[in-house]
Formats: sequence, C-alpha cells, structure tokens
Amino acid sequence: MFVFAAAALTFTACGGDDDDSNDDDVVAIADADNDGIEDSVDNCPNTSNSAQTDTDGDGIGDVCDDDNNTGAEPDPLIVTQNITENTTWTNDQIVRMIGRIRVIDGATLTIEPGTIIKAETGTGTNASVLIVARGSTLIADGTAAEPIIFTSIEDNIAFGSTAGTNLDQNSRGLWGGLIILGSAPSSFKEDAAENQIEGIPADDTSGAYGGTDAASNDGTIVRYVSIRHGGALIGEGNEINGLTLGGVGTGAVIDHVEVVANVDDGVEFFGGTVNASNLFVWAQGDDAIDIDQAYSGTITNSMVVQGDASDHALEIDGPEGSGSGLFTIDGLTLVGNSVTSKGEYADYRSNAQGTTTNVFAYDFPAGKDVELDNNGVTSNYNDGTLTFSNWEVVGADATIFAQKVACIDLCDDEDDDNDVFEDPIASDFETDAADWTTTVTQGAETVGADTSAFAWTYSNTKAGLGF
Repeated sequence: MFVFAAAALTFTACGGDDDDSNDDDVVAIADADNDGIEDSVDNCPNTSNSAQTDTDGDGIGDVCDDDNNTGAEPDPLIVTQNITENTTWTNDQIVRMIGRIRVIDGATLTIEPGTIIKAETGTGTNASVLIVARGSTLIADGTAAEPIIFTSIEDNIAFGSTAGTNLDQNSRGLWGGLIILGSAPSSFKEDAAENQIEGIPADDTSGAYGGTDAASNDGTIVRYVSIRHGGALIGEGNEINGLTLGGVGTGAVIDHVEVVANVDDGVEFFGGTVNASNLFVWAQGDDAIDIDQAYSGTITNSMVVQGDASDHALEIDGPEGSGSGLFTIDGLTLVGNSVTSKGEYADYRSNAQGTTTNVFAYDFPAGKDVELDNNGVTSNYNDGTLTFSNWEVVGADATIFAQKVACIDLCDDEDDDNDVFEDPIASDFETDAADWTTTVTQGAETVGADTSAFAWTYSNTKAGLGF
C-alpha cells in the first residue's frame, strides 16, 4: 500500500515573574544564514537566499524568499517567560519558544488552530521544552486542515504553511518536546506519592507528577497536533520524548497527535489513566509508544512507521510499586524498517500488565520479535494479567513471539560469555502465540488502524504514504 524511499523519507508572552531556573532561557543566537539578522528574530532562518524587506520599519525583515514564504509575514511572538496567567497563542504569527517554558500556577495556555510554534535549539538546561505542570491546562485544539505544529527554529516552514522543505525524518534532537503532567494514579518505586518526570532536572518542581485523582487534567486538549524534530539531550542518556504524559488523567483529550523524528520515544505514558486515540509516530530514535508505571488507559487506532534509527515500535513496562494498572492497546498498525537491521516489533518488560489486540504489522526484517524479556513479565502472562489477541503479520508467523530471560549479573562486562541470566520459568507463551497470530498478505488484513485517520499528517505528505 505504501512506498518508502530508502532514506525517507520583541514580544514576551504574558505570565508574571519567572523563577531562577529560567536564568539561561534566552540563549545566544547566531546569524546562521548570514543575512545580517540574528536568527532569534529572523523570519527566514536557515535559508540560503533570505532577501528581505522591512515593511513596517521595526528592523526585522518581513518578506522571505520563495523557498520560505512569499508576501508579508508578521513578526513572531517571542516567548521566554513562564505562563502564570491565562494566555492565548494566536495563529496570526509564528510563536518563537526559547528555553524551558512552564505553564504553572493553575494557568491555561490556549493555542489556536493553525499556530506554528518554533523552538530554539539548545541542550541541557537550555533545551526548549513546553511543560504543562499539574493543576494547569493546555488547550491545543487544532483541526485536520489547521493542525497545531511544534517544530524547530531550523525548520523553514513558513507562516500559513503546514510543512517546510529543509528537514526530514532524520533531523532529530533540534529542540525538546511537549510534556503534560497530572495527578492521576501511577505506580512508583517504594510507593512514592509522586515522581519527577523524565527529561526535566530534579530541581525543577514543575516536573512533579502523580497522585490519586484518576480524572485529573480536566479541560486539557491535545488534538490535531504535530510534534517534529525534538528530543534534545538534557544529560547523558537523558533525552526528552516527543509527547510525554506523566500521571495524566481521564479529564484530558489526547487525539490525532503526530510525532516525527524524535531522538527518544515518540509518545510515552508514565502512569496515569488518560485515553489516547489516533496516535502516529514516524522515525523515532528509540521507541515509538512507551508505557510505564502502571498506565491504565486505552490507546486506540494508532500507527507506527519505523525509521532507520528506530528501536522498538512498542516498549511496555508495568508498575514499579505495589499499585497496579492494566493498559489496553486496540487497533494498531506497525510498519517496520526494511532498510536497515534496526527496529523490533515490541518489548514487554518489568512486570508489564495489560492487553494488546487487533494489531497489523509488516515490513519487519526477519529475526525481529515480540519479546517477554524477563521472568516477571512471563509470570504476568501465565497469570492472565498480560494478554494478546488478533495479530496479523506480513512475512512472518507466530515464531516472532519469544520468551526470554533477563541478565542479572556481569551484564555490562566486555565478554558476553560471562553474563549470568535468570533461570527461565515455564510458560506456554511461544506455543500459545499460534492462537492469536495469522500470517496475511498486505491488503488482506482485517485488523490494525484505520489509516484514513492519518491523512492530515505531515508524515503522510513527506513520506508519500497515500492515506
């Protein structure tokens, strides 16, 4: 059905006083395209022929070359401060987000359909990221015709457009990502009452999530939102996900969300109860959809298209403490990476609990698997708290389902022959897989996602998917 090419594919926002953790949020910006305008206020960043006219006399060129935009482009809204009161980002100008921006103190940030948010490049504490803290609200309610787009300042996407021309699925880590936090139940180590979200330094109190309110995040909407080229590094081995949902409750709407070319995971659920639908992840650097800490919501009608650097399409972990929660994944299409040897179907790990059903998968190289990777998760399968049903696979059969054991000693030495593994426990997982797995030809599948739901995505156009 689809064809994949081998490589393919000065205004401060309102918001009260900033705290001292934003000391470095205005970073030094060079004139990368040598047009005489600093890129932090340049309407045509990273274009090679940025002939501009200053039509309004503010010292900023307003007219870009044909590679970026024709006609007058409004000056950008520069956002460097936390949002501490109700604020709207309007679609009549591009939003430039610089540094770590937090929606805090119970404020609501509303983003109009069609708004483009370009985040400045940075790593560590200077990584540009939008955090919606517990008790605050994000209303990012786009439409198929006017999606809300989060991307990098290096993207030459023009005002009024939905796609640039200079970045692709391998352009990763150019900014941070979108993080939404709530007070819904999550299962943490030592049964801690709350936790600090991955990707945010421990001294930033806006990164806390978790609680007892399963219906938290009332009013938050993330719909028809495209998140591109993120995953900036904040520390060794610690990158930001495209969309991070920490302890988010059923009060939130997560629907029609696309993540493209993120260094780390596409969408990650850290506990919480929120339901999500119509997720699309393309060319993530790590895992596409990741579940942790007893996430107990339902994910419906979603799709993953692996890129050359992608790891697992699914990585599923379970509770870390005594609290429990059962996830449901229902209606999922997985497209492997047939260009390189990277990319697995799924890894079920560390006490994973829940159901994965109605899955269609194709284009995965031989040898890739759906793995139970330790005795704990195998025990959950034996107990019926981890279940599988209705998988249809092109070019493979039930042998893709594999029970494995974990390395427990000498795992990081240079000689793998010294590694010590668990003694495997008995399970019928591999033989049972024949009961839920059918080998099909592409186009004959009866399960998986309704791909027409993704016709609006940047990925559909950029990769020529034909939805």
